[in-house]
Formats: sequence, structure tokens, C-alpha cells
Amino acid sequence: MAECKGVMICAELADKKLCAITTELLGIGRILADDLGEELSVLLMGSEVNALSQEHIACGADKVYVVDDPLLESFNSDAYTEVAANICRQVSPSIMLLGQTDMGRDLAPRLAARLGGGLAMDCIDLSIDPETKLMLQTRPVFGGNANAEMITRNARPQMATIRPKTMSALEKDDSRQGEVVAMEAGVDSSIIKARIIETVQEEIEGIKLEEAEVIVTGGRGIGSAEAFEIVRELANVLSAATGATRAACDEGMAPATIQVGQTGKIVGPNLYIAIALSGAVQHLAGCSGSKHIVAINTDPDAHIFKVSEFGIVADYKEVLPPLIEKCKALMAE
Repeated sequence: MAECKGVMICAELADKKLCAITTELLGIGRILADDLGEELSVLLMGSEVNALSQEHIACGADKVYVVDDPLLESFNSDAYTEVAANICRQVSPSIMLLGQTDMGRDLAPRLAARLGGGLAMDCIDLSIDPETKLMLQTRPVFGGNANAEMITRNARPQMATIRPKTMSALEKDDSRQGEVVAMEAGVDSSIIKARIIETVQEEIEGIKLEEAEVIVTGGRGIGSAEAFEIVRELANVLSAATGATRAACDEGMAPATIQVGQTGKIVGPNLYIAIALSGAVQHLAGCSGSKHIVAINTDPDAHIFKVSEFGIVADYKEVLPPLIEKCKALMAE
């Protein structure tokens, strides 16, 4: 690659709209680009997506590289990797950011291998070293029990995937000016080895876990699927999403689609209420990005209390009914 310069983010779309992770990437990307005194660009891939270019600029981008091609209608590893690699070779960004999402987890390692870049996955913080002007990447290690700061000195671009809900989006400014550059995909259907033949929309009641500002999660200690209804009731009162631990899901108390943890959903709400769960490392890996954690557990030595901001040592059956009634009263005011 030529001399590397600038910060580029890889945009994600859902139903022809910007995903929340895209605006979060633009937020941290803007900070990094300003610290470097360089431009922030967006790689926008898809079909019939030109109209979304200005929206990316309004959310912080200086330049949008648009690759509009029917082959990119939906995410495909082969096509997206080839296109992204081609564009990066032409633009030569110093930093490339993607989301720690299904798409990002698939695309980032492939892209790093093609470009020879250094990649840190699942980062929760990024910054620029004032002396070296290199990107510092912070990511959880040991199941979320510690954070490690990493740096890539020789490989370019420096690449990172960002955990959703760990970065803040900028306030949208429709008056922002930027440049839109149309790029050719440069690929044909022969490179596609696998195709999506059917998409099944996941049925979700209420708010999606990944987008929720408040999450109420129940663990194995809830006891049964019938008893788990009180977790959902509190979530409904707070206009929150309902979550569950893997143990609760394995025992049939809740569907696997709402599992929070290392093998479930990674969340980062403003408020996380953990009910009757011990705080296993695997679970904390999925919720450690929460701004505030409140725990309810009968065991005063439960690990969840070590990471919670507020804790109640009591049986949830005694705590939740009056809490729900109090919340209803406050909401009615």
C-alpha cells in the first residue's frame, strides 16, 4: 500500500438505514482523525445506498466512498472482503475501524490478512498516542476481568473492531459538508462461493438487547420459566429489554435469543439489573460494558457484587414485587 493516512470506518446498514454501530464508529473515528489532523472517511458498501451518503457526513464523516452494486445487496464474506480490500489499497487509510458485530467479526480478520494490517478485536476504547501518533487499542482479557492496551507498530492499516455501546455517536449535523466518491466494486459473481438463500427475521418482543439503554437479566436462581415472568414484568415497567444467563436459557426459563454472555449477546446499556445470577466470567464478558450494574442475590459472596455499583443481598421474590410497584408509581407521576 502507498503512504497510509486517515481514518476509515466500514459502515453497516440494516433495512437501508444506518446501524447504531455505524454512528458509534463515526463518533470515535472523528476523535481519532481530529487527534491526527487527518480526514475521516467511510466505506459504504451495498445496493442502492447512494442516498445514505449525506447521512454519514452529517454524523461526522469528511468523505464517503460509495460502492453501489447489486452483488452487495446483502453481506457476503467473499464479495465484501474483495471490495473492501480493493478500496483500502486505493485509499490507503492508516486506521480502519469495524464493528464487533456478525459482519465485523467475519470481515475484519479476512481484511487484515489481505492487507497485512494489525488487528485488535472487541475493543472498548481507542486513542492516539501523542508521541508516536499510533492508535492505542484497549480490549478486555481474561473474560473481562482485566483490560489490555495494545499497539500495532509496523503493520498498516491499524485495524480494530469496536464493541457496540462502548463509543458515543456525535450529534447529527445536517449542515456538515463532505465529499462523496463513487467507486467501482471491481468484482463479479464468480468469486462468491456461498450465497444466502433465505433470511429468517428473528422475532423479538419489545426492545432489542443490543440497542437497549436498560436491561433486566435473570439467572439460574430465578428457578423456573413461570417465575421468570417477574423479570419480564420489571423490564416492561422500565421500558427495558429482558436478558437471561446461559444457565437460565439451558434450563428452559428463557429463549436462547435473549442470552447475554460470551456465547450470547454482548451488551452495554446505561443500566444493567442482574437478578439471581452469580456473575460467572462468561456472563460478565457480555455485560461488562454496562455503565451501571445493579445486582440482587441471596449470596453476599456472589461475584456479581464485585462488579456492581449497587447490590441487594436478598431473595428476589421479596425485592422485586415492591420494586415493581414503586417503579409503576414513579412512572405514573
